[in-house]
Amino acid sequence: MGQQTTFHAPHGGADFLGYRRRAGATEIVYDDGVARRMVWRVSGSATEARLSDALRAAVGSVRVVPSLYDELKKRAIAIERVAG
Repeated sequence: MGQQTTFHAPHGGADFLGYRRRAGATEIVYDDGVARRMVWRVSGSATEARLSDALRAAVGSVRVVPSLYDELKKRAIAIERVAG
């Protein structure tokens, strides 16, 4: 069974985190549901399970983007900002 690729904030916000494969690269997408959309490209290799765990933990936080950076750092997943 595959890992979950999209997550929505449980605290009533419209925050969305997900990851996708595009042109052979993995990208992480964040959208606050109002005005902010950000995309990062995952540098190197990261397993789907590690990405899912990081995104799940981050989207459960009130401050999703700072939490995302913390969770990715804990798991040694490097990213580079593509858009947003």
